[in-house]
Amino acid sequence: MWWGTAIEAPDPAALAGFYSQLLGWSIGHEEPGTVVVAAPEAPIYVVFQEATDYQRPVWPTEKGQQRPMMHFDFQVADLDAAVAEAVALGATVAEYQPQENVRVLLDPAGHPFCLCLDEE
Repeated sequence: MWWGTAIEAPDPAALAGFYSQLLGWSIGHEEPGTVVVAAPEAPIYVVFQEATDYQRPVWPTEKGQQRPMMHFDFQVADLDAAVAEAVALGATVAEYQPQENVRVLLDPAGHPFCLCLDEE
């Protein structure tokens, strides 16, 4: 059974707080160096772990720079409103945008994530 995903960050509590607010999920567990965000409808967790030697990834990728090792994709009904909400919570809009119906943002620790327009 898949339990969740672990994300490294210099400040796991701050990054967990960002995603908790962005998704409307609760903080399920917290201890020094580790914070768990829990999905309300299923036993799915995102763990934020402290990395003292953390290096922000670079988007888009650049030779010799820290690559993003993964990213989240979130489906949204209103792309502009979702971008505005994420920015108000501390995200930044990436300069490079590869698709019209997707917005790449960077979370407060620099991890890229995508807001994808639900076109149904």
